[in-house]
Order: sequence, then structure tokens, then C-alpha cells
Amino acid sequence: MLDLIKKYNVPVPRYTSYPTVPFWDIEAPSNTKWLNVVKKTFDETNEAEGISIYIHLPFCDSLCTYCGCNTRITKNHKVEEEYILALLAEWKIYLNTFKEVPIVRELHLGGGTPTFFSPKNLTILISKLLEGTVVHSKNEFSFEGHPNNTSYEHLLALYNLGFRRVSYGIQDLNLKVQQTIHRIQPLENVVRATEDARKIGYTSVNYDLIYGLPYQTLETVKDTINKIAPLQPDRIAYYSYAHVPWVKPGQRSYTKADLPADGEKRALYDLGKEMLTDLGYVDIGMDHFALKSDSLYKASQEGKLHRNFMGFTTSNTSLLICLGTSSISDAKYAYAQNLKSVEDYKEEVLSSNLAVFKGHFLSEEDLEMKQIILDVACKGGADLSKIKLKNFWWSIDDQLNVMESEGLLLRISDSIKVTELGMAFVRNICAVFDLKMNAKNVSGEQIFSKSI
Repeated sequence: MLDLIKKYNVPVPRYTSYPTVPFWDIEAPSNTKWLNVVKKTFDETNEAEGISIYIHLPFCDSLCTYCGCNTRITKNHKVEEEYILALLAEWKIYLNTFKEVPIVRELHLGGGTPTFFSPKNLTILISKLLEGTVVHSKNEFSFEGHPNNTSYEHLLALYNLGFRRVSYGIQDLNLKVQQTIHRIQPLENVVRATEDARKIGYTSVNYDLIYGLPYQTLETVKDTINKIAPLQPDRIAYYSYAHVPWVKPGQRSYTKADLPADGEKRALYDLGKEMLTDLGYVDIGMDHFALKSDSLYKASQEGKLHRNFMGFTTSNTSLLICLGTSSISDAKYAYAQNLKSVEDYKEEVLSSNLAVFKGHFLSEEDLEMKQIILDVACKGGADLSKIKLKNFWWSIDDQLNVMESEGLLLRISDSIKVTELGMAFVRNICAVFDLKMNAKNVSGEQIFSKSI
């Protein structure tokens, strides 16, 4: 096992898209070209699937140094109202593109810290955004909350707007680890936020945990999981810490010497997985665990799991409209990312322009590889016989044979199936089909985090 860890603990993408962002087209698409693709995807799928909406709320009161998200640190809450105006202006551009009323299947608030915004302002944002839409009967509305500042009022306001799932960032409950990553949150805040959500009626409370943080040990992981176990979150994301100080300067406050080494980090994952399994959680893949009563588990069993820029979802929609600074939309045949600067973003959308600065239009080969990678990540395997383009075999056949000999996957005719051992290396298996990255022969050291 240690040999496999050493071999495969290399920088690879998390595959929330294919091609991944570093290998997109360089030129930004024009508003017209991008909106034409959005309209095409909408016309093809709105009635059958509905659409998904992600809203990026970048503001945070303080910097958590482990975080790789696009954030704006401020204690000035006056920024809320103008940013909401910008989000609604951007949404209006999309709304005017659609001939029919959009059916909203999925809505997610991410950040940043969505609960930086007041309950009143969140109510204004969501209620105005949903005007002129139809909410799908099987909708899934969710948001990310910080246990320290997610109040009962936040939870109640969003519940009244249709939200039923909340995800809390826990990371690690050890004080030294929390101090190092600049995110101190007492257990009592986690308990309060969880109990409040359930008291109001939320049907799914999820926790994010991270392994591989500075000064994290087997004991801190064990202690954290033992402390959250009585709260029985419905879903747990047990993420690998991504050390990318060249992207996030805040991570330079500690060094690699403060982080668990490769074998030690793997031991943290193995311990966490063992404990979560003993508590009744099922490994869904890509660091996600869920109770059998949770919709994520049910979707994985029914072959309906999907993956996009929001991570794993249970709403298999083809059109994902992402609003806000740095957010990335997926219109099935193309991707588009918004400007990362809050000021630049607001200037564009408040002038009735989209804020897209980067995009990619998928070729036939891209679409085929995207589907394989989605199947591997979401279904634990893929049928390769459906691929029309066969010129990729020369580059991947040997790699698949080696992975089979290592016990990571099974090859059955023209199909592959990820083994239980291979679940921990699923990003590496997906990377075999990453023709963009492999063609450029890049190591990814300064692009992606390591897989383990």
C-alpha cells in the first residue's frame, strides 16, 4: 500500500469539470456566443431536468488559511446590498435569454461565508431571484454555513425559502490545529447550529472535515470524529487538505514540515474512513460519506449521482448557472468563469454585461472524455465501448492494465470498474482519461493539489 501511495500521491485535478480550468481555451467567449450555448442547453433540458443555480457569496469576517476558495475578507457588512444588486443584475441577463420560464431544480449558496449576509438580505436575494421561475417539485436547496455565525434566524429565513440542507465546515476540533489554520470554532457552536437546523426542520445536516492539516495527528482526527459522532450528520465530506501556497499565500504561515507526510496523511484518511464506516456511513467516493438514509447515498445506489462545480449533486441537471465573482457555469457544451475581483465583477454586471473572462467550448473528444470521467467519479466505472473516438487507446491502455494489476480497477470487456482499494485513488483513475493534461505532459505541481 505504501508503494501505491508514493506512486499516486501526485498533483491531479478533483474533476469537477473536464477539461479542467488550466486547459481551457484562452480567449473569453463573447456574451452572445456564451448565451447562445446557454440557450441551447436550456431549450434541450429545462422541461425534462430543470436547471441548477449556484450563487457565490465571497465575503468572510476573517481568513481561514486552509481555504482555497475565492474570498474577500471584510467586516464591513455594507457590501451586502450592492453585491446583491449585482447578482440580480447578472441573473436578469440569463433570465432574459430564456424563452420559457426556468424550472429551478437545485439552488446552492457557497462562498466565502454565505451566512456573512444577514437573514434579511438573504431573503431579499433568494425571493427576488426566484421571481419569474418555477421551483421543481423535487428541488434541492442548500447552503454552506459557518457554525460560529449561522444563527437560528439565518436557518429559519432560508428554511422558509425552501432550503432543506445545510453544510457546516468543521475541519478539525483540535485547538492547536484551529489556531494554525485561523478557524477557531468551539464544539458548542457546532452543536447549537446542528440542533437549531434540525429543530426548524432541515432534513440533511452535513459536515466538512479535512485530513492532512498542519499539526493534525491520528489522535486529533479520532477525537474530532468521536465528538461529532453523537450529532449524526447525514453526510460527511472528508476532504484531503490541498496545500497550494503558490495560489493561497495565507498557507505560507506554515510549511510542509508542519504537515503530515505522505504515509502519515494516508493513515489519517484510513482512520477517518474506518471510524465513519463503523458509524454507519458509506463511502460514496471522492472523499464523500453518507448515511443510507441520505439522498446522496440513494442517488449513488440508483446510478443518479452527478458531479459538477458544486461537487457531488443528486440533481442531474445539464445546465448550471453560476452567479457571482469567480463562479463557473456549465452549459453542457461549454464552460464560462466570471471575473475574480468583486469590483470588476460588479462594474460589468451593473452595466448589463456578463462578467465572463474565461471559457471553453467542448469538442466531441472533450464531451466523450467528460462523460467517462463523470462515470468513473459518480458510478465507480465506465463503459468505454460507447466511445466513438478510438485514438485515445494508445495513451491509456497500458495505464489501465497497470492499475488493474495493482488492484485499483477491473477490466471487463470494454468496461472498467473501480475496486474498493481503487476508491482512494479515483482521482488518479480519472486522470488516465485526462487527454488535455496528458497531451501537454505537465506534472501539475504548480496547478493542482496532490491526490492523497
